[in-house]
Amino acid sequence: MSEICPKCGLVKELCVCETIAKESQIIKVYLEKKKFRKYYTVIEGIDKKEIDIRDLAKKLKEQFACGGTTKEGKIELQGDHKGKVKEFLVRMGFPQESIEVR
Repeated sequence: MSEICPKCGLVKELCVCETIAKESQIIKVYLEKKKFRKYYTVIEGIDKKEIDIRDLAKKLKEQFACGGTTKEGKIELQGDHKGKVKEFLVRMGFPQESIEVR
């Protein structure tokens, strides 16, 4: 027997909780300069209770072939990827209007 989602009450395969959570996010993408004049692309505003932030960071690192980490609810990617991050997040199901690139 399949598991039932405690939030929406649907079977796990049909669960829409993550889709609803993606639509309610306001995501900010910006560059940050760190040690030795290295740039990091920072993605913040993703609710780590609703969406698996580590899994999302892993997919971003694979897509852009870079290193990165998750700290305090933020995803940090090594390098300047702010233009490509928005396109990737839209493909992942986040609405384009909720992603702000600075």
